[in-house]
Amino acid sequence: MVNVRRLVVDLLKPHDPDVVVFAESVAGCEGVAGVNAVLLETDKEVQNLKLTIEGESIPVDVVHETVEDLGGTIHSIDEVVCGERIVEESKTPQD
Repeated sequence: MVNVRRLVVDLLKPHDPDVVVFAESVAGCEGVAGVNAVLLETDKEVQNLKLTIEGESIPVDVVHETVEDLGGTIHSIDEVVCGERIVEESKTPQD
């Protein structure tokens, strides 16, 4: 099986626990080297976050479970990078 090296997810979470707890919890998953958490939107009851997760072998199912255990829901997986190295997105004429 090929390793997932970068995973970008859009998620919805309650205000509590805060963004720091979400980032720390996902960063604590085995195979995760780092997490960037960006608050995209806040409303009265929930917050929308984008998590960029990098590592040698990201356990996607464990990340999903961790988010759900904290009361969050993954809306979408917006980017996945797999293989021996991280390949950055290339611009095309359509961009």
